[in-house]
Amino acid sequence: MTVHARPRLEHPALAAHAEQRQQSVQNRIADAITRFAGSMLFVYVHIVWFALWIGFRAEKFPFGLLTMIVSLEAIFLSTFVMISQNRGDAARQVFADHQYKMIREEEGQNEELLQLSNQILELTRAIHKMTVRS
Repeated sequence: MTVHARPRLEHPALAAHAEQRQQSVQNRIADAITRFAGSMLFVYVHIVWFALWIGFRAEKFPFGLLTMIVSLEAIFLSTFVMISQNRGDAARQVFADHQYKMIREEEGQNEELLQLSNQILELTRAIHKMTVRS
């Protein structure tokens, strides 16, 4: 049995935002680090790293250097989490702005339709009056 993956449909405004974001080297680096840090590979690398560090006795207990390295890594990772959140917020804002623009356009169209409906109603009443008099 063959399983076919469905194509990913992305909102045009979000696709344009992602394309614009990809033009910056800093954004591409931050996105790559965030993708890696949020993966199981990241977890496995750390499990192996800590096991080797402790197993080969790279330093004596209480592992001051390892603690410092992990603390520095945590500082940088928390920064990348915030960068990722900011990226998500920016994408949501782009989507919200696009939706707001579409709603405004629809409101204008609805107003036009309402005016046309009122004109049709007035014409229908005028025709009705003319036919009733005859």
